[in-house]
Amino acid sequence: MAASVTGAAPTPQASPTPLDRVVPAPASADPGGSPYRITRGTHIRVDGSREARGVGEYLARILRPSTGYRLPVTAQGAGGIRLRLAEGRFGAEGYRLDSGRHGVTITAARPAGLFHGVQTLRQLLPAAVEKDSVQPGPWLVAGGTITDTPRYGWRGAMLDVSRHFFTVDQVKRYIDQLALYKINKLHLHLSDDQGWRIAVDSWPRLAAYGGSTEVGGGPGGYYTKADYKEIVRYAASRYLEVVPEIDMPGHTNAALASYADLNCDGVAPPLYTGTEVGFSSLCVGKEITYDFVDDVIRELAALTPGRYLHIGGDEAHSTSHEDYVTFMDRVQPIVAKYGKTVVGWHQLTGATPAKGALAQYWGLDGTSAEEKERVAEAARNGTGVILSPADRVYLDMKYTKETPLGLSWAGYVEVKRSYDWDPGAYLPGVPESAVRGVEAPMWSETLENSGHIEFMAFPRLPGVAELGWSSAASLDWERYKVRLAAQAERWEALGIDYYRSPQVPWGGTGK
Repeated sequence: MAASVTGAAPTPQASPTPLDRVVPAPASADPGGSPYRITRGTHIRVDGSREARGVGEYLARILRPSTGYRLPVTAQGAGGIRLRLAEGRFGAEGYRLDSGRHGVTITAARPAGLFHGVQTLRQLLPAAVEKDSVQPGPWLVAGGTITDTPRYGWRGAMLDVSRHFFTVDQVKRYIDQLALYKINKLHLHLSDDQGWRIAVDSWPRLAAYGGSTEVGGGPGGYYTKADYKEIVRYAASRYLEVVPEIDMPGHTNAALASYADLNCDGVAPPLYTGTEVGFSSLCVGKEITYDFVDDVIRELAALTPGRYLHIGGDEAHSTSHEDYVTFMDRVQPIVAKYGKTVVGWHQLTGATPAKGALAQYWGLDGTSAEEKERVAEAARNGTGVILSPADRVYLDMKYTKETPLGLSWAGYVEVKRSYDWDPGAYLPGVPESAVRGVEAPMWSETLENSGHIEFMAFPRLPGVAELGWSSAASLDWERYKVRLAAQAERWEALGIDYYRSPQVPWGGTGK
């Protein structure tokens, strides 16, 4: 009663975030025992490996500004926050998080698992932990155990840097947001009609001239090889693999404008700043086309440590079917020659996908049965499938007709629609074993800055991440929307603007 006499508000009893409030939903969460409290005396203890120390330093950089604590990273002592590599049934990306009065231990078989466990730990702490100034705390982690492994090995996000160019720092900001939700692939759409975004030493006008514009006629831009290497390095530090895409034979006006010889008539078209698709094509019958492709793939593969190289292949409307098949038969072996695995949009299945190739499906619920069956037949013959249905997970689709950004050619995609489907059962005739995972593309015809990207990604991106990580049995919209609502305070602490969907019960949902 003293509070009412003095006018001071009573201090609410702090309670930690429940273990089952995490996004993506963990495989199992067993609460129990006392919470752990991070204090001025907390150490981050790592084993002797360079990778574990790197994850420990990453965690310390997140926690220090908001807690104000030193949080030294050390290989000595016991208690505190411990990051431990040990053999176990965790796979390449799984982990176990044990929390109790004396400390938090994250155990994984591989460094990626430790890193994903750290993302879970972040979400178990108050949202204010994400702020860059000292906050009051307390910093409690609920007691109990989380054991977690992903459903799919491909949990991707694509960023189109061709329609509008995004700087290295803008890409890094998105990488950090993807990492929070355990996304592990960053697909960069590096070339299109409106801009070529990667330096190629053997064809220098591609970037210098072809990269000089963007949708609406802005200045464009491109990544030097050093820029691209920095994106790859930064992504790797967050356990994301970069998958570069050079779209071909269509979506190639920037290249055709840069080099007249790539055109069948030998005449370079003007640079293009509109948003139409399907009008451009490399000249399939010219040998210089394959010299060009070989050089570009060779240089890009040398910069890319990951396994995959995406060759596009969509909307080649000005290329005959016969020419398309001829082109893909010539180009896919070039990718293999430089040690990479082909990824293509699902139109690749209209040709003959190379052994081990992945087809990225971007059709709609209403796409013809014939087109879906082509993908299913390829899947039954060994082609892996990445699911990116445009009317579910294209993050550039408007939420509603009032959304100020984005497009609507695939319809309006509200948060529930984006989440409420099962990748393992989505395409008829595709064996679940052929599904490699999911990917959320972000096309940038209408997006010009990080704020635009974030407004379209949030709150849909965490749902796509959950579709890729969590078991089919745990996918439940009614439960998910409550966990999603609880993420909003974290986004606000991180400076992320987001769409306040009326389908999500923002506020009043606890921590």
